[in-house]
Amino acid sequence: MKLIATSNSATETLTATTVNDGAISVGISSCLLGNEVRYNGGHSHSKLCTRVLAEHFNFRSFCPEVATGLGVPRPTLRLVGDPDSPRMVFSNDQQQDVTDRFKQAVTPMLGALAQLDGYILMKNSPSCGLERVKVYQANGHPHTQRTMGLFTQALKERYPDLPIEEEGRLNDDRLRENFILRVYAHHHFRMQVDGQLSLGRLMAFHRDYKYVLMAHNQREYRALGRLLAQASAGQLTELRDQYHHRFMQAIAKPASRRNHCNVLLHIFGYLKRSVQQQARHQILNLIERYRLGEVNLATPLAMLEHYVQLHGSDYIRAQRYLQPYPARLGLANRL
Repeated sequence: MKLIATSNSATETLTATTVNDGAISVGISSCLLGNEVRYNGGHSHSKLCTRVLAEHFNFRSFCPEVATGLGVPRPTLRLVGDPDSPRMVFSNDQQQDVTDRFKQAVTPMLGALAQLDGYILMKNSPSCGLERVKVYQANGHPHTQRTMGLFTQALKERYPDLPIEEEGRLNDDRLRENFILRVYAHHHFRMQVDGQLSLGRLMAFHRDYKYVLMAHNQREYRALGRLLAQASAGQLTELRDQYHHRFMQAIAKPASRRNHCNVLLHIFGYLKRSVQQQARHQILNLIERYRLGEVNLATPLAMLEHYVQLHGSDYIRAQRYLQPYPARLGLANRL
């Protein structure tokens, strides 16, 4: 992995910021990589992003405020008016409404994001905040209702199924694991299904992600199976869009410990006739200890994966649940 210095100007495009051959492309707020693009000429460098995630992602950075030509440094911006349709103004001169200028600058950039598999945003920003962004009333006080930044709103409208998260929330182990799971799932779908769309490829994806889906939403796993079973080849594009949207929604929240235990036992079922009794007892004991919170998810998962590789069928070996992302990220060690 190599970090590349970036420059930001009024004509800024989405900038390749890391080079890591074969890695997944993820968008990121430019300030999080240490680029001095904030209103005060500073940055919000995230060590998590540059020291950990950059080993796995090719970051493509973008600062919508700089792309709008607002300069560095610049007066702070704020959102005002109706929280459902806020306007962007300068804090020190609310007569300077830059909403239309901002939207005209960032809208052309959205087309360059089609090959991304995720986006990491700066929290609380009137441009990039994902949630809880303040919208001020005429009396100077914020509304009780909060919103998202204008760039984030445009991003979500254009790519409603793209995994998006704020950098600060990634310090939560479960939220970080879930975001990275979704990024890799989004990438696998693009490569496995979109690369050469067919009903067979879509069904193979559903098969490989069976236990990931079961860990997050068993009802939706069954519903998506019925959707594919009733499909015809003539509906492929519509089917693809519907399946992808529902799949990404189904895995949008972290899986519960209870659901993980259920999946671990399902996978164990493929091994109970092929491994010795002592090993079976060890596996079941570790699953129970995980249920009780005595060990992390990685402990029973590692033992199951070991025996799956030795004795499992091609079907169970192909399950993404066993390794939905690179093991060296260590995410299951924290669950």
